[in-house]
Amino acid sequence: MNNLSLQSPESVLFDFDGILVDSEPMHYRAFIKVLDPLGMGFPWKKYVEIYMGFDDRDAFREAFRAKGIDLDDANLAKLVAAKSRAFQDGIRNGVTAYPGAVPMIDSLRAAGKPLALCSGALRSDIERILAQLGVARRFDVIVSADDVRRSKPDPESYTLAFARLSERHAALLTAPGKSVAVEDTPAGIRSAKGAGLRVLAVTNSYGAGELADADWIVDSLESVRFRE
Repeated sequence: MNNLSLQSPESVLFDFDGILVDSEPMHYRAFIKVLDPLGMGFPWKKYVEIYMGFDDRDAFREAFRAKGIDLDDANLAKLVAAKSRAFQDGIRNGVTAYPGAVPMIDSLRAAGKPLALCSGALRSDIERILAQLGVARRFDVIVSADDVRRSKPDPESYTLAFARLSERHAALLTAPGKSVAVEDTPAGIRSAKGAGLRVLAVTNSYGAGELADADWIVDSLESVRFRE
């Protein structure tokens, strides 16, 4: 779909990986750096089909479950910390935003729209990349894997993000259905829909057919315009 014009929403809640930056390959390499020495690595295709959209905790849980191996909380925490270190190493040379992502954030902020970031990534990973992109101060609310017990597709993260936005902007926000989540995965779409949000999906990670549950689907955020 090209050149999508939408009525301006009350607020916009952005996913992070796959929406702001093409960081999924970096996450994959970090996972493999940790899992390969354990004999538990998997190909990129399986990462896209199964793991993309999970937070780090659920990704490791699934990798161990697939091998029939128990994973207790203490070892899970060690794996998540090791993967975070590997990811941080991978982004030291910088990251590049997806086309249209930063201009959309800047435009919405200039228009006074409340903005949230709702991601399954760790806050430490998110904040470093936001600083590199120069948009660290654009978001009123950031909900990360550190803030929730259940990752997408569970609606917990989007429900929490919208609740926190509503606390900060009670006079501007009336109902979740008048706000928009920007997503790139089926799990993210289900999460946002479960929280009552409308969803704008971008085909950065999946094809349009796999994102069919979204309200709108675009190839790039460059093609989206909000009108008052």
